[in-house]
Order: sequence, then C-alpha cells, then structure tokens
Amino acid sequence: MLQIQSPNQRPSSPLAILNLGFRIFFVGGSVFAIITMLLWMLMFTGHSSMQTADINPLYWHAHEMLYGYAMAIIAGFLLTAVKTWTGIMMPYGYRLGVIFGFWLLARIGWSAVGLAGNETVWLTLAIVGDMGFMLLSAYAVIKAVLAVKQYKQMGIVSKLVLLTLGNMLCYWSIFSGEQSYFRVGIYLGLYLVMGIVLTIGRRVVPFFIERGLSFDSDQEVKVKNSKLLDGLSLGSFLIFMLADIFYPQPYLISISAAVVALVNSVRLIGWYQPRIWQKPLLWSLFVAFLGMCLSFVLFAVQPWLNFAHSIAVHALALSGVGMMTVSMMSRVSLGHTGRSIHTPPKTVNFIFILMVFAFIFRVVMPLVALEYYLTWVILAQSAWIACFVLFGISYWPILAKQREDGLFG
Repeated sequence: MLQIQSPNQRPSSPLAILNLGFRIFFVGGSVFAIITMLLWMLMFTGHSSMQTADINPLYWHAHEMLYGYAMAIIAGFLLTAVKTWTGIMMPYGYRLGVIFGFWLLARIGWSAVGLAGNETVWLTLAIVGDMGFMLLSAYAVIKAVLAVKQYKQMGIVSKLVLLTLGNMLCYWSIFSGEQSYFRVGIYLGLYLVMGIVLTIGRRVVPFFIERGLSFDSDQEVKVKNSKLLDGLSLGSFLIFMLADIFYPQPYLISISAAVVALVNSVRLIGWYQPRIWQKPLLWSLFVAFLGMCLSFVLFAVQPWLNFAHSIAVHALALSGVGMMTVSMMSRVSLGHTGRSIHTPPKTVNFIFILMVFAFIFRVVMPLVALEYYLTWVILAQSAWIACFVLFGISYWPILAKQREDGLFG
C-alpha cells in the first residue's frame, strides 16, 4: 500500500532547500560543475598541477565529472522521482542533509587531492564521503521500490549498485597502485550513467513532448514508441559497453555503436514534432538525445578514421551528461516547486545554447582543426562554466524558496 499522510503528519524541514532531493543536489551539483571545471581549466592550462603522483589528472577530471557532478544530479532526480513512482516519501530535512553532506565531503576530498597534497588523508575522507552518499542514496531508492513491489524499476536500481562498485574500483586502483582499474571504473561509470539516461530518457522525453505540446493545442499530441526499439537499444548498448571497456575489438565496437545510433535515431524520429523548437524545455531534450546518437556514430567510425577516442567520449558526456542533465534540471526545478513548466525563465534558451557551444568546441572543432586543440578545449570549458553560472542565476533562487502553492516539496 502507498503511504498516505494526513494533514497533521505533513512533513517539514528546517530549510526549503532540504524539502526534496532535487533542490539541494541540483544546487550543489551545479555549483560543483563550475568549481571543478575551473580547477580542471587551471590544471589543463598548466597554472596548477596535481599534488599527487598516484592519480592521472585526466582520471581526476573524469571521476569528478561522473561520480561527482553526474551522480549528484542523478541522486537529486531519483530521490524526487521515486516518491512520485512509488508514493513513498523519500529522505528530506536532516536525513537528506546527511546524504548531501557525504557527497560534499567526497568533493572536498577530491578537490584537496588536486590542490593541497596529503593524498592519503584527503582520499580517506573522499572514500568515506562517496560510499556514504552512494550507499544511502541507493538504500533509499531500493527500500521504496521494494516496499511497493515495483520490480520494473530494478534496472535503475541495479545500475546504482554497479555505479557504487565502479566508484569503489577507482579507489581500489589508487590504493593498490593498479592504474588499469581506474580506467575500468571510469568507463564503467560513464556507460552506466548513459544507461540511466537512456532508460529515464525513454520514459520522460516522449511523455514531456506529449504533455508540453498538448497543453496549448486543440488536439492531443501522441508520439511513436516501440518495444522492439527499446529492446534493441538496450541489447546493443550493453554489447557496446562491454566491448569498449573489456574487449576493444574494432569490428565489435563499430557494429554495436552503429546499431545503438541507428535504433535511437529511429526512436528520435518517432518523437519528433516541429513545434518542439518553440519550447526550450523540449528542444533541449531532443538535442541532447540527438547528440547522443551522433556520439555513437563517432564511436562507430573512430577505429577506422583514427581520431582520438576521447572525442567520442566527450561527445557522449557533453550530450548525455551535460545537455540532458541541464535540461532535466531546468524542467524538474519548475514542476516540483509548483511553477509553470510552460513559462520557464527567459534565460533557458541561452543556458542550453551555451551547452551546445561546449559540444561544438570540444567535439566538432577538434575534428575540423586539430591544430587549435588547446583553444577549442578552453572555449568548451568556458562555455560549460558560463552555462552553469547562468543556470545558477536563474534557478538557485527558485530551488531555495518554498513552493508558491504552499505544499511541501
């Protein structure tokens, strides 16, 4: 049975930002997106260096983008969405603050490793923080899902568990001195995050398009979906993930990546409606999915065109992590604070365009003019930072205030 609260049992928290997970983690994640990219820019341009010999700076950057930023947004989304899916109240108030506190402790630890040295001390704090954050988040989700026997959510639950194991593998790599484990932990994290994005995106993108376009239309809008495409997408992506991490055979990677790109392109065509371009909260989701399809095309041709594997990796990260999370945050922050999703802040177009520029500078331009690689990367980093600064100006006040309708959430 669902938990139904009577009026005298209405939940409360000391601060509005602790009402539900999306508030504190969207704010914390977006602030961290700015700080960690600034730190990476300093390292990348030679104005700062890692104060440890045991961590590759590239792995430091990748770890914090995935297990720092992306996991914060995923946790914020799931600790909110699972309440809607199951009807069971998720952590709020001080309990939510503890989960966020563990995440923050880990981010401080990793930042200090990059700047201050004392590797063992800071990494000990980081591993305590990361494991506390990920285990508590997974526990809250699993407990709610099992309580109402929503076994269809076990796919997402299993990915959360595997993400925790992937993060532990990164720490094991550092403490054991086996750097090869770090690569597995990073790529496992990236592809599991993409798996979550593909799963949730399959659910919410067509739903949002239908709801968003039906709102101001005389006719109900319906988009095309297919269980066959869903199965092909899942199966081909799983083959691609395992091949790229554990068995990098060019033919297998190319074929599986091409199938992922084709299947999701067909899926995307079925979702397309011309009026999405009038609504930034819809076109941004569509462009994010389009960017992911283009990313898998890059993975498919990379072994044969011999450009850097990191180009395809960054394409997937910037579309599937960058654009998708910014777009989801922009919509969820309005809907779950009682504001109209049909009248977002006027800045949202610029927020999304900046992320598109980050994609172009980091992915497209190095393919066109590799000799200016350093310039393109700096421009991409600058666009990323500007995107989240503008997001913060537009959304942090909304996330820090109580709902306008007086409800809890």
